[in-house]
Amino acid sequence: MQMTADNPKITKSAYSRTNPFQAKILKNINLNGSGSNKETRHLELSLKGSGLSYKPGDALGIVPSNDPELVASLIEEMGWDEETIVTVGKQGETMSLKEALTNHYEITLLTKKILQQAASFTENEELKSLVLAEHADKLKDYCYGRDLLDMLRDFGPWKASAQEIVSLLRKMPPRLYSIASSMAAHPDEVHLTIGAVRYNAHGRDRKGVCSVLCAERVQEGDTLPVFVQPNKHFHLPESDDKDIIMVGPGTGIAPFRSFIEERAVNKATGRMWLFYGDQHKATDFLYQEELEKYQQDGVLTKIDTAFSRDSEQKVYVQHRMIEHSKELFEWIEKGAYFYVCGDKEHMAKDVHETLITIIEKEGAMPRDAAEAYLKEMQKQGRYQRDVY
Repeated sequence: MQMTADNPKITKSAYSRTNPFQAKILKNINLNGSGSNKETRHLELSLKGSGLSYKPGDALGIVPSNDPELVASLIEEMGWDEETIVTVGKQGETMSLKEALTNHYEITLLTKKILQQAASFTENEELKSLVLAEHADKLKDYCYGRDLLDMLRDFGPWKASAQEIVSLLRKMPPRLYSIASSMAAHPDEVHLTIGAVRYNAHGRDRKGVCSVLCAERVQEGDTLPVFVQPNKHFHLPESDDKDIIMVGPGTGIAPFRSFIEERAVNKATGRMWLFYGDQHKATDFLYQEELEKYQQDGVLTKIDTAFSRDSEQKVYVQHRMIEHSKELFEWIEKGAYFYVCGDKEHMAKDVHETLITIIEKEGAMPRDAAEAYLKEMQKQGRYQRDVY
């Protein structure tokens, strides 16, 4: 941040989504213990000289590059020359095919539109049938979990130039990650908590574009193109004396690490209660030492953990909420803010339902009244979700 005696205002950074800052990686470590099924990277990046600033709850955008092996497989599959010059984007910028497939285009996701347009470049009857309006569901199923390489292998031979194929593709979108640090605690730095995504689908191993870039291909000293994405709907209460309840299993811990750091630096008086869960305590308790130290120091009032694979019956964060339903409702009745971060499909849905059940039971009210109570909390900004 630039500040001068004559001009005490913070100057706006020159860096943005369209002009990302090359942030140097200061630390890149695996937070999981050996033997874990997961790989979660803790990244520390330098923002020195960028003028970028963020608040707890904001996200950091990373503009990733594609896996070189996947790019090589695409070029080989089509028998292209990687040095062929192609035109990309509306400005008519030119670059080598290899550069375009590595840094400019999204190649790991297929859309209906790509397949519909690609059908004109092949005599393949199967693809021509797949893109017909009456096969919309089949087309959707095909796109799920497949990428450009699958399409090129499945529906050839192709009568299209490299330029025609890349023109079907969309620009690589940035990936957004909840920031896991407070600027007050780490001036000129930003920290991230990123789970590496790897899975097998349709007979091939797949990798998350950005998460595996961070896990496998960038080292300390390298740089990543980044920008700050403010999140107006997920932030600490204005007042430091408000209590907060945070539910963040797995990488959902990220924004809460920033909340805790911020409140520790500001010596906030509001109580903090964290619900954290993952598979195994021994290998998957992310930031365990830090969190336990915050609890010893009285910064974190309570930590309740759920390690689903450590017991016969799977225990999740919502089960811990139910065990403490009386106290949880007391906190809420006294004005506590309730935050959820993590998986939208399952966890956030289950936590939402559990919260309604707790309000219904402890508030001795019918289900619809409990739902209205939670809606009112949401309206007041006391129930906030950062889900993905």
